[in-house]
Amino acid sequence: MPTLIFGVLVLLLALWVLGVIAKVDPKIAARVLKLSGGLLALGLAVFLGLRGEINIAIPLGAAGLALLGWLPFGPAGFSARTEKTGGNTSRVRSAYFEMELEHDSGKMSGKIVAGRHQGAELDRLDVKTLVEMLTEIDEESRALLTAYLDRREPSWSEYAQGDAATGRVAASTGKMSEQEAYQILGLEAGASADAIGRAHRTLMKKFHPDQGGSTYLAARINEAKEILLRRHR
Repeated sequence: MPTLIFGVLVLLLALWVLGVIAKVDPKIAARVLKLSGGLLALGLAVFLGLRGEINIAIPLGAAGLALLGWLPFGPAGFSARTEKTGGNTSRVRSAYFEMELEHDSGKMSGKIVAGRHQGAELDRLDVKTLVEMLTEIDEESRALLTAYLDRREPSWSEYAQGDAATGRVAASTGKMSEQEAYQILGLEAGASADAIGRAHRTLMKKFHPDQGGSTYLAARINEAKEILLRRHR
């Protein structure tokens, strides 16, 4: 009888957890599902072990540990704990640059798409070379490059001379398209209003000026949100 009662309680708890995670982001739901499954499996293994059913408790406990990532196998095993999982990536483009913003880490990377360094990866160029470019490019590209430099080398302005450090608060030079707005927020076309809001909050936590970001990037992220939310009004 106690086993039956325990099984019913486990089932009710599982149904409640499934109901909760169905309402949240799929990636979060997957993590919660693995965590709850691991804990439930461990709990049941302990219960069965205390009843003397060791032949069932041991494999069930091992499965629970694997789900929790405490054993080098299973969906949350050793490799999942030692390798960083990829997150969403936003893309911002100007006349001279294509930039990528990693939501999880806040890292910026990109390449040059015009000018004498066309095709070069920004990470492969030294800071002095990048600073010299500031006097050669348009205002919007300057704002994007200074945002990159702020994150890569906060003391980059020591290399700047004259007008080279301008462009920190530059505005967009053209109207943003819906396609560009989706790329900036790292979303697929047709994303829901909730997904747009979540992506906006995630990016602002990383790229707001108060968090070490730039006025330019924050403005672009806000603009992208406003453009996409118009479809849901």
